[in-house]
Amino acid sequence: MSMQQPAGDDAKFVRVQREDFSVDAEINRVRGRSKRIGGISIFLGTARDRSKGRDVDRITFEHYEGMAQKTLREIRERALKDFDIIEVAILHRYGEIGIGENIVLIVVGAEHRAEAFRACTWAIDELKRITPIWKLEHTPEGEVWVEEHP
Repeated sequence: MSMQQPAGDDAKFVRVQREDFSVDAEINRVRGRSKRIGGISIFLGTARDRSKGRDVDRITFEHYEGMAQKTLREIRERALKDFDIIEVAILHRYGEIGIGENIVLIVVGAEHRAEAFRACTWAIDELKRITPIWKLEHTPEGEVWVEEHP
């Protein structure tokens, strides 16, 4: 635990929120952590209009209040511990999201690009695997809960 950042950083770098986020602002928040950052890797997930051959009009994300944030904080802490990186931000939206809108953002800052890419890939895969956030797709034929996390 000695290497962890102060607890107050959690709210800055890990958020579950209804409103959209600024990708530029989040990149700058990570970049501002250290002048040693030489590579920033990002993953931005957006709402698409097709899923498993069905048209999708919009998506609703529901989350387990408190537990989703806790899970994302744990992913951030593990990324900082297990990878040679300087900072990581993890944001996920909830509520109703229109097609083409932002859903999830991971921003990883490191001295070098290889570790930034590795940590970013791990973080989004782990988020999809363990975070208690559920996706409901609204289609012309009705609503469909998405079970698996591709």
